[in-house]
Amino acid sequence: MSLISAPRLEGTITVREGRKLGFAEFGPLGGRPIVWLHGTPGARRQIPEAARVAAFELGVRIIGIDRPGVGLSTPHLYDRVLDFTEDLAIVFDVLELDRLAMIGLSGGGPYALATASALPDRVAAVGILGGVVPTKGEEAIPGGLVGKLSPLGPFIPFLRVPLAALFTNIVRVLRPVGGPVLDLYARFSPEGDRLVFGRPEIKAMFLDDLIGNGRRGLGAPISDFILFTRPWGFSLAGIRTPVVWWHGDSDNIVPLAHALAAVPLLPDAELRVRPGESHLGGLGAAEEVIITLLELWDRGDRARKPVRKPVGAVR
Repeated sequence: MSLISAPRLEGTITVREGRKLGFAEFGPLGGRPIVWLHGTPGARRQIPEAARVAAFELGVRIIGIDRPGVGLSTPHLYDRVLDFTEDLAIVFDVLELDRLAMIGLSGGGPYALATASALPDRVAAVGILGGVVPTKGEEAIPGGLVGKLSPLGPFIPFLRVPLAALFTNIVRVLRPVGGPVLDLYARFSPEGDRLVFGRPEIKAMFLDDLIGNGRRGLGAPISDFILFTRPWGFSLAGIRTPVVWWHGDSDNIVPLAHALAAVPLLPDAELRVRPGESHLGGLGAAEEVIITLLELWDRGDRARKPVRKPVGAVR
């Protein structure tokens, strides 16, 4: 018996310039849509089993989307993080997602925030799980893994193709021993992440997602790093969509200090610190995240709904 639920639907959608983006859907077709943007590295199936189960229990349609260069998506390098939203808008149109919520895990965080900035009338709420923060511009926040490596950003585009090929071949070689390799990585991870990797369904998800999708191509993490070390093309201060940010206080990749600095820049945001958890701790909050976003969605709809005056009311 599989430890993870299979997608209800998978496929590709053609976007600009004839490129394709891969997607996977979980939950009922008629449910309210939540687009889940994977981490770095990751792909469309990087959605924990708890979220897949909660999708049916809560009547939610969860959609994972490959970024360019991983899974079923065509390799491509945008100029800015914001540019990805033009392709996402096409995906939303094809899937008939008129209004939706978004979740961004780690490296998916900047893209979820970009979508809220670019498509404020479509994005009802955003959940960020240990998200990466800006490293350039007025809102730049120093430190963290990305911040420390950001001086390399201008040089990586010249090595993007060979690095992507190298990472892809590494994943192919490691595929037969993926389980032990993941165990080894977990052994050297902080305690919070060791507990996450210790859950069989989480380990199965990572093996299915990274080993299964990464062997087709693993250029997306390279492109993510390049874009994270450039100006993103939008400001956090300009986002009007409500955002809830979950962050572990022992995160060794994106330190809690980043969330503490980024969340106050967002006009309508809340930070929920997860004690004792590291970078992947947000995966354990999947059901809470979904419920919170649905509540924010409902709150927003009530605020948007016009108040009807009773018949005969004095104007």
